[in-house]
Amino acid sequence: MAKLNEVAQALDKVPVPAVAVSSLESLLKSVNIKAKFEEILGKKTPGFISSILTVANLNKDLRTCDPKTVIASAAIAASLDLPINPSLGFAHIVPYKGRAQFQMGWRGFVQLGIRSGQYEDMNASEVYEDEIESWNPITGELKFTDPKNWKMRDEGKTDKVVGFMASFKLLNGFHKSAYMTKAQAMAHGRRFSQSFDSDKGMWKKNPNAMCLKTLIK
Repeated sequence: MAKLNEVAQALDKVPVPAVAVSSLESLLKSVNIKAKFEEILGKKTPGFISSILTVANLNKDLRTCDPKTVIASAAIAASLDLPINPSLGFAHIVPYKGRAQFQMGWRGFVQLGIRSGQYEDMNASEVYEDEIESWNPITGELKFTDPKNWKMRDEGKTDKVVGFMASFKLLNGFHKSAYMTKAQAMAHGRRFSQSFDSDKGMWKKNPNAMCLKTLIK
């Protein structure tokens, strides 16, 4: 967090040009900003800074955001050593009312858990319509159909995802698994996410990934 504060202080010292995209590029070329990212990432800095520009160039709404918030969000991802390429699902920089926000992806939560060294195993997955036989929400008991008959997953029919499963086992032997229907996860997002109804948000762009993250959290 101390390094993140230093990045923020460095940002305050850099003049911001009028055009958002050029100001982002200018900020990233600043000696102070580059130095702070180098403290966090070391040799990974050039590639990470390049990824910030790539993410911004691919998202027209992000290009109109306050560039300082884009870099601040990227700094959080950098401090966690998570890539911000949206296709990877580890971390995202998303636009919201003219400002950029850091958003953890479901793979980011899994990655941080694995790095803790406390887990023997961890897994998370979508559950397709032809894979589940029954689920008891009271006991938590979940029964699957014969994997030999599973077709929807291989065919990539994401519209046939009906739920999400996550499980982990600690090194001390404790294990836990949980299941959530897609309807439950969507209801949770609708209730707690400010950007749920935004056409520019992740709930609209990739609802299954957001539902999976909801379960993992």
